[in-house]
Amino acid sequence: MPTEKNHIWYPYTQMKNMKEPYHIIDAEGVYLYTEDSKLIDSASSWWCMIHGYKNPEITEAIKRQADKFCHVMLCNLTHDGALNFSRELADFLPGDLNHVFFSDSGSVSVEVALKMALQYYVNDAVRRETHNERTKVLSLTHSYHGDTFKTMEIGDDEDYHFAFPEKKGVTHINTEIDELENAFRREGEQFYCMIVEPLLQGAGGMRMYDVSFLKRARELCDQYGVLLIFDEVATGFGRTGNRFAADLVLPDIICLGKALTGGYVGHAATVASEKVYQGFYDDDERLALMHGPTFMGNALAMAAGLKSLEIFRRENYMDKIHHIEAVARREIAGYEAEGLREVRAMGGCICFEADNGESLSGFQDFAAKRGVFARNFLNVQYAMVPYIIKDEELIQIIDTMKAWWER
Repeated sequence: MPTEKNHIWYPYTQMKNMKEPYHIIDAEGVYLYTEDSKLIDSASSWWCMIHGYKNPEITEAIKRQADKFCHVMLCNLTHDGALNFSRELADFLPGDLNHVFFSDSGSVSVEVALKMALQYYVNDAVRRETHNERTKVLSLTHSYHGDTFKTMEIGDDEDYHFAFPEKKGVTHINTEIDELENAFRREGEQFYCMIVEPLLQGAGGMRMYDVSFLKRARELCDQYGVLLIFDEVATGFGRTGNRFAADLVLPDIICLGKALTGGYVGHAATVASEKVYQGFYDDDERLALMHGPTFMGNALAMAAGLKSLEIFRRENYMDKIHHIEAVARREIAGYEAEGLREVRAMGGCICFEADNGESLSGFQDFAAKRGVFARNFLNVQYAMVPYIIKDEELIQIIDTMKAWWER
């Protein structure tokens, strides 16, 4: 067993029988390099490397900031990077999503959102000198919001969280409007928030659903006085073919991560509406949001995020994403194979759903031999490509997925 396998505890892996990971020595554009191979990264390193690797502008921005300082705490101190990035991010987001709380990972950004939502109603009860009666969360079946404890509780994926089965105070529904309406009729006065991965449920199987569900959710949240949270850690910055699903339906809180910094430095943000922010803004110190990750507003992350956002806007990335979707839809149109349940595409996501996960055993090595790094999971082959990908590289990924079913 190699030394690195002895000391690194790898994620989502049974270490006893883990196959040897691909050892990356360099990366540039959409390519990962090992000692003897060159692989198109079809997963964008867990969906975050939207500009590809070694983008010279982002790399230089990080280097310039590192020459000044790499990090200062964001409590009693501030700095231009955090001030500028929060301003630009608020300007880029729709509606009045203007109040940015930084953190260090997508899971934590969701934890912060849930904490904000619950305390919003606790604070309201304090002001009215009564007790908060809202103690439940409405979530979706097959949802994934992270691996920290509260995110596991609101999620619905036993493959990731089977050792933590207890789900207190959470109701899960399918993305069906009748189920949504029934849940609000039964428990609407008890929910403090509804949380969704909008339009695209990622780790639950790349499940895609219609915006009409979100529109009805917004209406019902307004009717029953429930905060609506969009977990756009995976879907934000164009992945669904929209800048954000929040451009279509405006939530009260949005969670961002992954592509927030272009994937160059791990970071996340929970961005609240004016209504939510005002729920904490008070002379009473008890009503403050008592949360503060050590690395929130990290200077290197702010430099990367600011430059990433500049490139996204300047280079018309939404046009690139729409082109990726058009090419993908053309290449998968009408494709069928025995054991393949469905093929689908949305924005920068392509999914081949198999009848069962066992039929995909060995696909990763099969793809690597054809110059593609792929990471199938559950019963899906998927691609979440960097937005700088060329047509021929995108087609190579899709052809590799097809070749698996034609072998």
